Amino acid sequence: MKGKVYIGTSGWSYKHWREIFYPVELKPVEYLRYYCGYFTVSEINTSFYHLPRPGTVAEWMKTVPRGFRFCPKMSRFVTHIKKLNEPEVSLPRFFDVFDAYQRKLGPVLIQLPPNLAFHAEKVTAFYKALQQYKGYRFALEPRHTSWFEEESLALMRKYKIAFVIGESGKRWPTAAEVTAKHIYIRFHGQLGYDSAYSKRKLQTWANKIKQWQEAGHDVWVFFNNDGNGNALHNALALADMTQ
Repeated sequence: MKGKVYIGTSGWSYKHWREIFYPVELKPVEYLRYYCGYFTVSEINTSFYHLPRPGTVAEWMKTVPRGFRFCPKMSRFVTHIKKLNEPEVSLPRFFDVFDAYQRKLGPVLIQLPPNLAFHAEKVTAFYKALQQYKGYRFALEPRHTSWFEEESLALMRKYKIAFVIGESGKRWPTAAEVTAKHIYIRFHGQLGYDSAYSKRKLQTWANKIKQWQEAGHDVWVFFNNDGNGNALHNALALADMTQ
C-alpha cells in the first residue's frame, strides 16, 4: 500500500515569520490556525526546552483540523541531561503530557547531543523502555558517528525506531538509512539556519520521497531553516513537488 507524505516546519510560532508569512493583524495565538491552512504537520519544538502545560496542548489539539499531526520533540532532560540513562525515571513525565492526544501525533523526535556516543547496553534499555508506550512511533536523530555503525542500525530496525535523515550541509554526520516503516527527514539549512535549499536540491529529495512512498513508507519531512522564512518556502515547494 502506498504510504503518506507529511511536510511541515519545525514549529509554527516564530515571531520573525510575521509579515513574511503571518499577516500583521494576526495575534500569535492565531498562528497555528493560519499555519494549518498550508501544512498538515508541525514539530513541537518547545517540548524539548520545557514541557507545555496540559491546557496548552489541549488548545493546540482543538485548533487543528482532523488530519493534522504534531511531532513532539523529546525533552532535553531525557537526551541531554540524563543522556538516555534511567528512562524509567525520565520518560513518564513527557508522555503524561501527550498520552491523551496520541491519535493526533506523528513520530516522537529524539534528538541526541553531538557528544553522546552509542553504547549498546544503555541504548537497548532505552529502546525497551520506549516500547512500553504502545501506539507511539519514534525517530532518533544522532549526531555522533558511532550511531551510524551496523550494531546501532540493527537495534533501530529491531525496535522499529526511524533513523532521522538530517540534511545540514556538513555540520553533522548523516546517512539515508531506512530502519522503520516510517521515515523521518529534517532539513537544517544547507549552509545554516538562514539558508534556503535550491529548487534542484528539493527536486532530488522529492524523487526519493516519492520512491519511499511508493514502497509503502510514511514519510515525515520537516524544515528547520526558519531564518527569513526559508523553512516555509522550501516546505511548500517540496509539497508541490511530491504531489
